[in-house]
Amino acid sequence: MGSKAAPRTPIPNSRLPGVGTTIFSVMSALAAQHRAVNLGQGFPDFDCDPALLDRVSQAMREGHNQYAPMPGIAPLRQQVAAMVASLYQRTYDADAEITITAGATQAILTALLACVQPGDEVIVLDPCYDSYVPGIELAGGVARRVPLTPGSFRPDFDRLAAAITPRTRALIINSPHNPTATVWTDAEMRTLEALLAPTDVLLISDEVYEHMVFDQVQHASAARYAGLAARAFIVSSFGKTFHVTGWKIGYVLAPAALSAEFRKVHQFNVFSVNTPMQYALAGHVGEAANYRTLSHFYQQKRDYFRAGLANSRFTVLPSAGTYFQCVDYSAICDLSDTAFCTWLTQEVGVAAIPLSAFYADGFDQHVVRFCFAKQLPTLDQALKQLQKL
Repeated sequence: MGSKAAPRTPIPNSRLPGVGTTIFSVMSALAAQHRAVNLGQGFPDFDCDPALLDRVSQAMREGHNQYAPMPGIAPLRQQVAAMVASLYQRTYDADAEITITAGATQAILTALLACVQPGDEVIVLDPCYDSYVPGIELAGGVARRVPLTPGSFRPDFDRLAAAITPRTRALIINSPHNPTATVWTDAEMRTLEALLAPTDVLLISDEVYEHMVFDQVQHASAARYAGLAARAFIVSSFGKTFHVTGWKIGYVLAPAALSAEFRKVHQFNVFSVNTPMQYALAGHVGEAANYRTLSHFYQQKRDYFRAGLANSRFTVLPSAGTYFQCVDYSAICDLSDTAFCTWLTQEVGVAAIPLSAFYADGFDQHVVRFCFAKQLPTLDQALKQLQKL
């Protein structure tokens, strides 16, 4: 009697055949293996405000433990509307134009799925966050990459204008910018507003670091500009703002017609978002100091980290926003940025992220990114090692 063949697992054609393990997972695993200080992946190593946790517990005890309404609980949407009006002088209808999401990455993907038809083109600006292009491809779209100006990482409007075709459905921008820590200026946003005015191109404005803009500069949200707000999905993140990245809660601002299309997709890929945490966030957003002091908080960490690198052989690049600091290591060695990050983790004991990982073609400028959203002892430990270079 012959042996039976092992059951066969059918293998589907991959929707994302070019996607493997992200550089963030790779470097974090390498950091853990070598017990290195992990300044690679972008999340805080300190706790959130205990008052926020108390609000979660209170919401749970009060019975807010079942499904939330699909667009989010009304108190949180109302607080977001009030915050946006105060910061950017733009009124969004809490009922029809604000949606609470399961983090910013879900929000971006949902906006793409809501708007992009097979064959549509979506422009992204390289270097860019690694979820943008897979999201475009999952929607059946085609990513058109326009590089930011090497060195300064400013938008090149001539190249951007040349990339717009009759098939262009949307443009994704990100300010403050991950990974380069640059911030779009008012003049640049007005130039973009004029560029898009005669088109039907939608805008997805990733503003998850909106409360981390330094040196008394105002964040130039797309909400400030009527011509951009009228065509924009504006995405932000409570996780980034309140040091709770693991909660995965964000929100989207969009005109009612765009929000209606967004919610058609949102209701079927998420439906609703963690209820007690929404109630907790509603209370926290209602106290403006909880977000208005964030720029000062992170600027202190930025300045501390930059001062610690001042006597090293790194060239410290500008950091105008976010909680990232890019450095040029050309004076240290000629390794590729990926090889340098591996060496830095294994031999120096500090993990970073190579900037080339954010480019489709792996463009290597001998620049790596550190995250300074860490406790001072963590930064001190990292700086002690980095100063040896």
